[in-house]
Amino acid sequence: MMHTDSALVLFSGGQDSTTCLAWALERYHRVETIGFDYGQRHAIELTVRPTVLAGMRALDREWDARLGEDHMVDLSIIGQISDTALTSNVEIAMQENGLPNTFVPGRNLLFMTVAATLAYRRGLTVLVGGMCETDFSGYPDCRDDTMKALQVALNLGMATRSKLETPLMWLDKKQTWDLAEQCGGVALVELIREHTHTCYLGERGQLHDWGYGCGSCPACALRARGHAQYAASREQ
Repeated sequence: MMHTDSALVLFSGGQDSTTCLAWALERYHRVETIGFDYGQRHAIELTVRPTVLAGMRALDREWDARLGEDHMVDLSIIGQISDTALTSNVEIAMQENGLPNTFVPGRNLLFMTVAATLAYRRGLTVLVGGMCETDFSGYPDCRDDTMKALQVALNLGMATRSKLETPLMWLDKKQTWDLAEQCGGVALVELIREHTHTCYLGERGQLHDWGYGCGSCPACALRARGHAQYAASREQ
């Protein structure tokens, strides 16, 4: 049986997916999570996932009751067939096609397809992902058109009526911090700042105002700028 009040959240252990998880827990009676080990250079995100999930449960009794099973899926095939700055130890740079070499071709397409397969078995009708085309690195598989087209393809291919939700699609990083506070208060903001991981290089040596990270990779730059704007708005 498919449950219309249930969701599966693509949860990496980073800022965006944690915010999406909070967003889902505010809206759906039953929420499960799925994560992927694809040979990512910043595999530390997989290490922090359990801590973040435990922190989410501790923040709110209703969230704890709604938050169900967590699923980890081995997608190391992505790392085996791709050659990117996220799956190998190479310098982050722009490519001739105008995309940064942190772009992992097909990653989000495969993530959503695997998530839809699991959701089908688990009876979950909503897929929630942190894709965004406002503050992003230009990845084509993060765009709204891509997600809409994929929703159509998945429903046709599985004879379902599942919905792909991307609550961050039209938000900049400052607004993503705002959304986290709206869902879980300052406590959630602090959980995200201290325990989630976004840095492409996997650096967790120093805790900045905006969280851990190298401070120079594109992911850190977006997160830091967004947090600075968020903090400034709270002081006004």
